[in-house]
Amino acid sequence: MTKNGIRTIANVTCIALIGAAVAMTLAGCMQTPEEKAAFAARQAAPTPVVMNATKGEAPTKSGLSHYKDGYPGFGAPLTAANVQMSDDEAGGLQKKLTALGAQRKAGTISEAEYQRRVAEYRKLAAEHGAETLSEIAN
Repeated sequence: MTKNGIRTIANVTCIALIGAAVAMTLAGCMQTPEEKAAFAARQAAPTPVVMNATKGEAPTKSGLSHYKDGYPGFGAPLTAANVQMSDDEAGGLQKKLTALGAQRKAGTISEAEYQRRVAEYRKLAAEHGAETLSEIAN
């Protein structure tokens, strides 16, 4: 046999081995429906666990209960510190801010008045949370 014939046989053998390796790899990727379901179950979010209050003293104003030794007890359900802003309140605030921007753009409001209102809204944003928390605590 010539050198070219041996090289051809070697090339064909090499290609056949590579093809067989690819086929075995692809066959390993194939999954049965049971395997796919088991994989999906492992990837799913865990089921939430809700616990009822078990022991400890009654909740305080903050909503936490405390044990006799002074440590907080987390057996009592926690409640929100305050109600969330409603869609109507958010829409009203958005309308105010949009109107303020439109007045500035149209020139119907002075730059000084615009800056005063912006400062007022920023002050409200900075102080409102602390004021609300102090009201809740009292």
